[in-house]
Amino acid sequence: MHTNVEQIFSFIDTESTFIEEQQSGTYLEGVVYALELWITNKKVPTIQEAEKEQIRKAVQLAILKGMKKSVQVNHQMTPDAIGLLVGYFVKEMAKDKKELAILDPALGTGNLLYTIMNILPTENHAFGVEIDELLIQLSAQTAELLACDIQLFRQDALKPLLIDPVDIVVSDLPVGYYPDEETAKDYFLHSEEEMSYAHHLFMEQSMKHVKPGGYLYFLVPDTIFESKQAPKLHKFIKENGWIQAVIQFPSTIFKTKGQEKSLLILQKKSEELNAPREVLLAKVPNMSNKEAMELFFQKIDIWQEQNAK
Repeated sequence: MHTNVEQIFSFIDTESTFIEEQQSGTYLEGVVYALELWITNKKVPTIQEAEKEQIRKAVQLAILKGMKKSVQVNHQMTPDAIGLLVGYFVKEMAKDKKELAILDPALGTGNLLYTIMNILPTENHAFGVEIDELLIQLSAQTAELLACDIQLFRQDALKPLLIDPVDIVVSDLPVGYYPDEETAKDYFLHSEEEMSYAHHLFMEQSMKHVKPGGYLYFLVPDTIFESKQAPKLHKFIKENGWIQAVIQFPSTIFKTKGQEKSLLILQKKSEELNAPREVLLAKVPNMSNKEAMELFFQKIDIWQEQNAK
């Protein structure tokens, strides 16, 4: 007997392959077509009542297959192992909140954001910003199937955003140079010597759109504090927020060397709060090593208890 995840993926895969082979479209365009059939009830997968996580995982598998075929730089998805770990931190650090407003300024297909929203027990409303038309279409369809409370904005996230400050920002930051020099000039983190780093500007934009005391969870390059533009980033963070944690992921999660990322957790300064007693610096062990992972989570629990005093 096939699982719901297998059945949903098989349904999407069949329709996507039809579009690819018979209609001269791409596989990802076929995924859009398949999800539209499902949403409008014109054709649906044969499944028992599916949970949100089963739907998300199946859609993710189909999108990943399409991304492997298209090989576009901006078509990348945050690995599930990372999404679940970020979700754990968000859940732990927001457990006193009854409801949350969340922003992802680099939404992509929404996989990271939806993973976190599925984990949170609280009421949550989200905002997502994405400039790529195909990615935001896939994100919108996935949100509809998951019944997520989200508003989507198709635009350059570094241009002015009509979004009120949120409790939390989560983002797998796009890494590289930002080509729009005119827009970059409006940022403190604009570089005078070379093109500005997009991931730095995204961090500044995110800080503007989070409430005082709010948290920001960024997936950043391991080398973020070693670059030529790092001194200015250090200054910006010191003036506007506190570093709560830097969590390095195992290199085995990433396909190629040089793609390694860490989770950088910041908190926006607030007059009512104090800086953390201690910044958590940790490296995630091999995730298949159960004992090592238990010790890792114990370390996090101890750090949280000490910071709460």
